[in-house]
Amino acid sequence: MREVLDELAAAITAGRTVGLGTVVRTFRSAPRPAGAAMMVDTDGRVVGSVSGGCVEGALYELATEVVQDGRPVLKRYGISDDAAYEVGLSCGGILDIFVEPVSTGTFPQLPAVAADVAAGRPVAVVTVIEHPDPAWLGRHLVVRPDGFAGSLGSDHANHAVCDDVQGLLAAGRNATLGYGPDGQRRGEGMRVFTVSFAPQPRMLVFGAIDFAAALAQQGSFLGYRVTVCDARPVFATTARFPRAAEVVAQWPHRYLREQIDAGLVDGRTVICVLTHDPKFDVPLLEVALRHDVAYVGAMGSRQTHHDRLERLRETGLTEAELARLSSPIGLDLGSRTPEETAVSIAAEIIALHWGGDGGRLSGMDARIHHEPMTDAGHEDAGYELRSP
Repeated sequence: MREVLDELAAAITAGRTVGLGTVVRTFRSAPRPAGAAMMVDTDGRVVGSVSGGCVEGALYELATEVVQDGRPVLKRYGISDDAAYEVGLSCGGILDIFVEPVSTGTFPQLPAVAADVAAGRPVAVVTVIEHPDPAWLGRHLVVRPDGFAGSLGSDHANHAVCDDVQGLLAAGRNATLGYGPDGQRRGEGMRVFTVSFAPQPRMLVFGAIDFAAALAQQGSFLGYRVTVCDARPVFATTARFPRAAEVVAQWPHRYLREQIDAGLVDGRTVICVLTHDPKFDVPLLEVALRHDVAYVGAMGSRQTHHDRLERLRETGLTEAELARLSSPIGLDLGSRTPEETAVSIAAEIIALHWGGDGGRLSGMDARIHHEPMTDAGHEDAGYELRSP
């Protein structure tokens, strides 16, 4: 939804009612993840995408109808449907898309949500997508770390859902959750979809070298907020790293420790150590490997890696902690240039997150899309596959 949020808020602030389709559930080789959204404005303009072109035409018509009659719809598109080829979804995937009319009347909190996202404040939007009482469909709850705004239909449901969604928001996760009709944790009848707008995950790149410039560009492209840090001010300049969100001239291990103490490093943070200089990377890796982050990689030859491990053992790091280190950094792509090396590092980060092994898809029979390795089952909580 992030890609349509600003346009959506602007449209309803101007007094228009627009159609919004949001992917709330995917199965098999679906082309877009849960949370992808497409908006149809009153002038017919389309913003966003839910399938990369597969079902947009059919969704356009449905969104227009929903705006006209005011009734939200949960629609399934997939290869199991006889109409699948008619709408173009021939990839074998299945999408559940919730289509709703959005206006200041149906979602008055939306402009505040857009402001939160623009300011980097964590916020989540909860939407009722299934309920035995049609009046509940399309209701929204806006959840923040300190509470909620709006209503799903009852105070009991609001508090029950808010408690669960605050956990999802902290992890930056989208999910479909099931409850009883009044928010009972045991029961069924109500399903809600949550899209979390957590601040950007961070990529911390240590070592102001040409490889770091290429990696900063790659990390920014993938959606990370990139920081480049080096102890040498002459190299750590914004002119050399235009794609980094910030460039810091400071001893790497001191900077990382300050960021951790300030609560600015979390389980989504990736750390890439490109210095391959013991006086920089050993104290830095000692700090990094003792903290809960998504990825720690270090550049260097195999001999450098071997020597580095010995030095790190002398600091007291355990074998379990050392096993978290990806070194030499990156996947085996045969990379030579800084740009190619940056792609191999990014590929390793993606593979570790989603559970891929870096092999060629053309030589595999396994599914293309993986569940994330962390909390992989959480999106399935309370959700059963049903026909709409």
